[in-house]
Amino acid sequence: MAEKIIMMASQRRAPPAIPAVLETPTGLLSDQLARPLHDLRISVTDRCNFRCVYCMPKEVFDKDYQYLPHTSLLSFEEITRLAKTFIAHGVEKIRLTGGEPLLRKNIERLIAMLAELKTVHGKPLDLTLTTNASLLARKAQSLKDAGLQRITVSLDALDNTVFQRMNDVDFSVDDVLHGIDVAHQVGLGPVKINMVVKAGMNDQEILPMARHFKHTPYILRFIEYMDVGASNGWKMDEVIPSAEVVSRIHAEMPLEALSANYTGETAARWRYADGAGEIGVISSVSHAFCRDCTRARLSTEGKLYTCLFASSGHDLRALLRDGRSDAEIGTVLAHLWRARGDRYSELRTNNTDGLEARAAKVEMSYIGG
Repeated sequence: MAEKIIMMASQRRAPPAIPAVLETPTGLLSDQLARPLHDLRISVTDRCNFRCVYCMPKEVFDKDYQYLPHTSLLSFEEITRLAKTFIAHGVEKIRLTGGEPLLRKNIERLIAMLAELKTVHGKPLDLTLTTNASLLARKAQSLKDAGLQRITVSLDALDNTVFQRMNDVDFSVDDVLHGIDVAHQVGLGPVKINMVVKAGMNDQEILPMARHFKHTPYILRFIEYMDVGASNGWKMDEVIPSAEVVSRIHAEMPLEALSANYTGETAARWRYADGAGEIGVISSVSHAFCRDCTRARLSTEGKLYTCLFASSGHDLRALLRDGRSDAEIGTVLAHLWRARGDRYSELRTNNTDGLEARAAKVEMSYIGG
């Protein structure tokens, strides 16, 4: 039945048909694996001023690359309307992503609009944002004033040469660190710092990063290099398993395991035995966490993706611009989530070669992390 309701992202047809009998447009949802809808990640732009090798390599995203025209992007009003629909079905946390979300003009206005929303339980929405920090120092106060609660910063090395080799632009580590400190000072915390670890490129930075952020209020997280999209040339032998990351750090700075903050948390948590802080590891490749995944992703132009590694999405923008009601959009969302059976990382772990040959996956710069 869902196939009659949705329109895949690759198809350019009339907006999806709506079932003649509408379901209740609100209510908590579970998918085929009994996973609730809890988190929504919204990409607000497909543009970025970095060219990170694992996300937007220059050989693909060069000066001739065609980004989405502004008219294709969801407006702030459209984003907020869809966010309300997702919240009505159980979403309690929204993360703004990109591309680089701080490049979206007047992003503070969107944050202020989202910050007014409440969950179905009447609690404030957990509203966060992930950034490369290139604009963070100058924007941190206005983001906080608009209602943003927390920030996550991407930083793949402390050594400036390694850092610039990873992001492939002339941007200094010191400027990122300054942005992190300013975000902390204005109250956008706890600040989390994400390091994507790629073997042979920046894995020598694991210990320096751990040493630097130990004894700070910041939470450093190590992310396995993942096969998101089709342009980063991903190879299994460039993955450093999270267990090895933990082992390297533990040998010098003993660690103790921590419990998850909530079901579906992507990072496995560890604390330093001497009480000097916390780290996390995100292990999508070596230790898939599909069974606990509660995240939906909304692309810059309004396509819903139910998996980070999806090949196609479902066009919600068409419903908005065709004048569909909130009840109708809520019905489509309910059908899509209940039909969800995605578990790509689990399947990849069992059959890496077979999955590498599958249809091209959506790029991270388009869908967000």
